[in-house]
Amino acid sequence: MKGYVLHFEAAIASAVGRLAATLEPGSRVLDAGAGEGQYAGHFGGHRYVGVDLGIGDTRWDYRRLDAIADLRALPFPDGAFAGALNVVTLEHVTDPEQVVREMARVLAPGGRLLLIVPHEWEVHQHPHDYFRYTKFGCRLLLERAGLAVDSIAPVGGYFRLLSRRLLSGYKFFPAPLSWLWLVVVAGPALLLPLLDGLDREADYTLGYICLAHKEAKSGYAVGYAETP
Repeated sequence: MKGYVLHFEAAIASAVGRLAATLEPGSRVLDAGAGEGQYAGHFGGHRYVGVDLGIGDTRWDYRRLDAIADLRALPFPDGAFAGALNVVTLEHVTDPEQVVREMARVLAPGGRLLLIVPHEWEVHQHPHDYFRYTKFGCRLLLERAGLAVDSIAPVGGYFRLLSRRLLSGYKFFPAPLSWLWLVVVAGPALLLPLLDGLDREADYTLGYICLAHKEAKSGYAVGYAETP
């Protein structure tokens, strides 16, 4: 049920797991915008490096990060990582094109990037919330960074979006009216995702999961692993 209601979060976790599975054991992976490092557990057999500026949420514990750094100027040499992920972070940076360029720079030839961005999402982490992205904007940013785009997939369509918004409506009411709201809307809201196939274009989506890679060059292999 959790994955049914929190479809976006479930899709993110699945995409991160798939990225981890494509990387060779021992290879270095960059979590750019790691927050509290919630995805570190997916990379137990890899050399996970979590980086964040550490200003997104004052309630978070940033002490487990490997580096506090601006994603516009990553403190790593060219080609240092076999993989990188940037999960619902690009809306919080002031220069998204430069951030994507930096992630591309630190990827080894053949390295993979998982980029996940919001499209229809409420303002969050005030005041550090600046952008929302379309599938066309995602492709533009990735290609401008010199990356080859493998896929850009919407995470649900109109009816999943509507379901999520209805279930979130309780926040606008004081208790016990918030519970009454959930009682009234829960049934219809939980049925709406069953109609999601009607939105074939999925232009009304919560966000996009993008996969890209850096073109391999002679002498390099996908899944680059750093020598201990």
